[in-house]
Amino acid sequence: MIRIKITEMAEVIRSKNSGPYELTFDIIFKDRENFELARRSGVFTKKMFAVLYGIETDRVIDVIEFAQANAIKATIVRPVVSGGAGDHDIYGAQQHAPLLNIEVPIE
Repeated sequence: MIRIKITEMAEVIRSKNSGPYELTFDIIFKDRENFELARRSGVFTKKMFAVLYGIETDRVIDVIEFAQANAIKATIVRPVVSGGAGDHDIYGAQQHAPLLNIEVPIE
């Protein structure tokens, strides 16, 4: 089975706050073909995000395929409230790094 790095498939991989208690991740693919390959792979699940971020699956609020934008979006409960004690990224913009290592299996 061939595996393609997400960084070769996606044009944008980012994170941001979704309010002070949640983080949202956006993976916007270069085109419909790459989006469909990623979508069909079954890789992008609540469990995958939970494992990547070291949280329980129930702390992954949702994983959504947004076909209109060739995107997969996920939202998790923020481990530390934005601006709270111990928060090192008030905007949530530095949290996407674990996503950069995803490899998508292609049949």
